[in-house]
Amino acid sequence: MSDRSLELGTILIVDDMPTNLGSVVEFLSESGFKIWVARSGKSALKKVEYSQPDLILLDVLMPEMDGFETCAQLKQNPVTRDIPVIFMTALDDTENKVKGFNAGAVDYITKPIQHEEVLARVKTHLSIRHLTQKLEAEIVERDRARAELECLAQELEHRVEQRTQALLETNNRLSQEINERKQAQIALQESENRERQKALQLERSLLQLQQMQSQLIQIEKMSALGQLVAGVAHEINNPVNFIYGNLTYAHNYSQDLIEIIELYQQYYPTPVPEIEEAIESTELSFLKEDLPKILDSMQVGAERIREIVLSLRHFSRHEGFQMKPVNLHQGLDSTLMILNNRLKAKPEHPEIQVIREYDSHLPAVECYGGELNQVFMNILANAIDALDEWNDRRSLPEMKAHPTQIVIRTEVTSKNQVTIRISDNGPGMSEAVRGCIFNPFFTTKPPGKGTGIGLSITWQIVVEKHKGNLRCISSPNQGTIFEVEIPISHQVGLLSLSA
Repeated sequence: MSDRSLELGTILIVDDMPTNLGSVVEFLSESGFKIWVARSGKSALKKVEYSQPDLILLDVLMPEMDGFETCAQLKQNPVTRDIPVIFMTALDDTENKVKGFNAGAVDYITKPIQHEEVLARVKTHLSIRHLTQKLEAEIVERDRARAELECLAQELEHRVEQRTQALLETNNRLSQEINERKQAQIALQESENRERQKALQLERSLLQLQQMQSQLIQIEKMSALGQLVAGVAHEINNPVNFIYGNLTYAHNYSQDLIEIIELYQQYYPTPVPEIEEAIESTELSFLKEDLPKILDSMQVGAERIREIVLSLRHFSRHEGFQMKPVNLHQGLDSTLMILNNRLKAKPEHPEIQVIREYDSHLPAVECYGGELNQVFMNILANAIDALDEWNDRRSLPEMKAHPTQIVIRTEVTSKNQVTIRISDNGPGMSEAVRGCIFNPFFTTKPPGKGTGIGLSITWQIVVEKHKGNLRCISSPNQGTIFEVEIPISHQVGLLSLSA
């Protein structure tokens, strides 16, 4: 069991009466966790100084130092602030829950404690913590790789400078000898040609290095993001399905109970005083009217969460090395769902309107769906950035008179081609900027706001991987349009070439 507990993690249970939790301790131990117990908040703080558990189950009501103060001190300590804390309490009012979350807790378990609920919550938060730690480690590794690539690029640039300086020195020396011997002039010309070829080769190598660097950075970023999104979606999906699946039963049971109460009121219209007092204190008539509404609201919320989880799964899809038929509208909608928070209204400016003009007859397209979602993400994110910067320069009356918009239009433009047009009514861009937007590391954003590789990767995905076309149409004060053209089926192109 020790090997298994090392895999699942260590849990510290803090309770002034741990005997009350004997069954929970036994259940968690049998489930594969290593259990520590502390009888007070002070004892718990001393224990975590020497060895840190993976998760803390913390009782709220304890003498001397309650759970809120204990949690606050844990979060103030750099050594223990990242350990997730779950409160155990019989206080289920909103005020105490808010107080607990403000103290730094990640969840609540209400007493009396249910074993399966504790196990599910513990596993969920340990999984989230492990995913977070894994992502942080991958980010550190990515930064290290990027630093190494930058050092290689600097070294290469230094070699180019040295080679160029050597070439200049050679040219000066041969220029002095040109009047002395004709053969020296011929040798100089040949030497210059060789050096030019070497310089061109070095420039090509540098460009290839930059492209490879951009691809590695983007691949690492999207891989980490895809894994995190898929993991979070999976973890959310199970409890949501549990809630969603039981709401129908809860609604039916509540209706049955209400009908029984109404039958009692019909055949026993004059209850005893205690029942009359209970009916008045609980506002039974209001309860019967409001309970179905509450359950309907919960139904709507659960369905909304399921839609979000489905969008996350669509966006983070991974096809491997094989193209598959994909519904592009589904990919566009999942990308918009992820960017929805950036489209909403903010205190400083109204929402960004999104107008979908989808072709209802658009067929499934043979492509790499996950990478095309990345294309949509890059183009839409750049459009949102441009509109946000434009709104920062406008007054509120101007924004209301000319609201920001993004229009997405899809259509079949030939027998084997679909076109996706993503346009915004923002400030547009100059011809000089438009001519550079697909170059690696080119960006108009201030330092720290962008890497300048998003549209370069977009070009490679559309043109090189999908054999399509990518165009940008823009001019100052006229907005921007990105046109993505890709084949519906790559088999058609292969058949035409073989014919």
